[in-house]
Amino acid sequence: MILLQSHSRFLLQTLLNRVQNLEKSVELDYHWVEFDDVRYHVQVSMKNPHIILLSVSLPTPPLETFFLGGLPFGAIEAIKAAYGVTVQILDPPRDGFNLTLKLNLSKLPPDEENRYSILVKVASVREVVLGAPLRVILKYLASRTVAPDIDRLVALVHRPNESFFLVPQAEKVTVVFPMRFKDSIDTVLATSFLQEFMESRRTAGLSNAPPCLWSHSPPLELQGATGDALSANAGFVTFVIFPRHVEGKKLDRTVWNLSTFHAYVNYHVKCSEGFMHTRMRRRVESLIQALSHAKPDQEKTKKTAHTRSFKRLVCYVNAKLDT
Repeated sequence: MILLQSHSRFLLQTLLNRVQNLEKSVELDYHWVEFDDVRYHVQVSMKNPHIILLSVSLPTPPLETFFLGGLPFGAIEAIKAAYGVTVQILDPPRDGFNLTLKLNLSKLPPDEENRYSILVKVASVREVVLGAPLRVILKYLASRTVAPDIDRLVALVHRPNESFFLVPQAEKVTVVFPMRFKDSIDTVLATSFLQEFMESRRTAGLSNAPPCLWSHSPPLELQGATGDALSANAGFVTFVIFPRHVEGKKLDRTVWNLSTFHAYVNYHVKCSEGFMHTRMRRRVESLIQALSHAKPDQEKTKKTAHTRSFKRLVCYVNAKLDT
């Protein structure tokens, strides 16, 4: 199975190309959209070729989530901690976007390895911003405490008008995903995929992975959630995260995998659907070839019949001549 990368490949390539061609004054104005409706806008002017303006639009949050100034809680602190003096937050952001960052390429470190590392972090702005609330809660879990003044049930946005839920405790954090799909075929495939996903957790090699449960009905942890949040045509997936899952470098991987879990499932559902379509097309093509080989050769049949008739005619004429 393929895991999604935390950085935007197009954004990273754009940043690298700009760094490698700083002496050229080129104006850039790029717009693009990535999965879960995260939109990007990159601008570079001729007057300031060392300055890049990066604007990000996040998925529309549902009513149960909490945004502060258009961003999830903890996002500003996460941006400052990740980028330092290299990036400046512009307030207010550009129209139609939740966040606008000003990247000064002249402040990048001269060392190529460190410079590349910072650019990868900038290209991972989606993870930094959307994963900020989850990172805060899991950091407290690593120290076996609970964040102060936090609700019993926390809703975090991950798709347009959709959220997943966290139940933070000192010894564990329960994460619940309502799984929704628009297409009926995707719903069937996702349900089968999630059931197999839950069964694979029981294998010996995955004994240290977070416990995983799947159910048609909402789990008890979602008591108090709104009715719209409890509607899921592909069931509910529950993960239980323990302190050992967020120790050291495991924290970043856990935050990203949880933040993009629905996209991960959707990706493999679409791949499975495409694979089955390819197999069906090949099967149909093989059946058509078999049917074409089973047809009688009309031309050969006609030719054989005419040849036999001609031979009979010659024999008849010869017989008449002999008499």
